[in-house]
Amino acid sequence: MYRIIRSTTYTTLLAELDQARAEAEVATDSAIRAEGAAECLADQLKRAKAEADAEFEGLRAILRQATAERDAARAECDAALAESEAARAQVLLDAEDRVALRALLRTARKQGDDRRVYGLFRRGALHSLHRSAAAAEAAAEAEGASRAGWTAHVPGAPLPPASEVLWRVQALSLSPI
Repeated sequence: MYRIIRSTTYTTLLAELDQARAEAEVATDSAIRAEGAAECLADQLKRAKAEADAEFEGLRAILRQATAERDAARAECDAALAESEAARAQVLLDAEDRVALRALLRTARKQGDDRRVYGLFRRGALHSLHRSAAAAEAAAEAEGASRAGWTAHVPGAPLPPASEVLWRVQALSLSPI
């Protein structure tokens, strides 16, 4: 079967074919440019993701540092609170010690004919009061002091610092409080 085509129609078809080829070429160029732009956008996206990941890691490091500083501050605060509680307890103990010392002095005044008691000191802190030096030494020996470790103090000679002496017996005069 043959088809007869007029020359004007043929020319029109050829023009349309040329136009379609030109449009196909333009579309191909546009597709190539779009593909290049997509690759460029993909590269930009990868770079942006890498930058965001790096920034996120930096923020995580800052958060870890802030958490460590917070924990250190909490530990410091807890230590300060414990120290404050210990100081408060020590103040209460000191007040109780003064009350007990006054009671011991009153008792010693009531019982004793002489105006002197013997204080037993442990590292400079008053441990107990006794009516005689021998009783004070016996109390220290009961607490673990050496029996042979007692020496007499020479009157007028300076005493060693109280904190350097484990046990010391010292005569105290009774005077009204």
